[in-house]
Amino acid sequence: MSAAQPPPLLSAQSAAPSQVRDRILAAAYELFSRHGIRAVGIDAIIHHSGVAKMTLYRHFPSKEDLVLAFLDQRWSLWTGGWLTNELERRATTARDRLLAIFDVFDDWFRTPGFEGCAFINVMLETTDADSPVRRATVGYLKQTREYVEGLARAAGVADPVGFAAQWHMLMKGSIVTACEGDVDAAKRARALGTLLLASEGVRASAEPTVSN
Repeated sequence: MSAAQPPPLLSAQSAAPSQVRDRILAAAYELFSRHGIRAVGIDAIIHHSGVAKMTLYRHFPSKEDLVLAFLDQRWSLWTGGWLTNELERRATTARDRLLAIFDVFDDWFRTPGFEGCAFINVMLETTDADSPVRRATVGYLKQTREYVEGLARAAGVADPVGFAAQWHMLMKGSIVTACEGDVDAAKRARALGTLLLASEGVRASAEPTVSN
């Protein structure tokens, strides 16, 4: 199986000059992904995108609006796009797709410039529980957990909600561990996932193919 290449970071330089909003968002996407949202100010985004301050504020009235747009694009490109597409490419059963999450992560963790999960990073940077940004990150993480829940249900797990919470913990834990420098974190999480599936009585030979 070939290695999964995660989508490249968007770059303001690659955006069409006529698409000013896209250029601003691409600059923010690149900077927020690499450095986090707190370390990156509006002036840095203006400089990186090459637009005037008034132009930026015409498209994004506040930094919060820009962060929310970044999170939405990150979800579309990564979790809703790249990850799910890779799982469907690699496996045909729900059980195998659950395990394939960690195969994809293993490729991701070994990618030069691996920057971790934007949703985890932004959530940890945003301490206000009522912040729209924090609520957005929690919501996107919930969507991931619900996707796992759907796979667990298709695999015949008795308590798919509880199982998804456990599996999501393995996913998030492996990402944080990889950020610490352990490039084998996904392999370790996959081994634990295999044990968790076995404890649920989910066997590879007893499961039907799932539709995409």
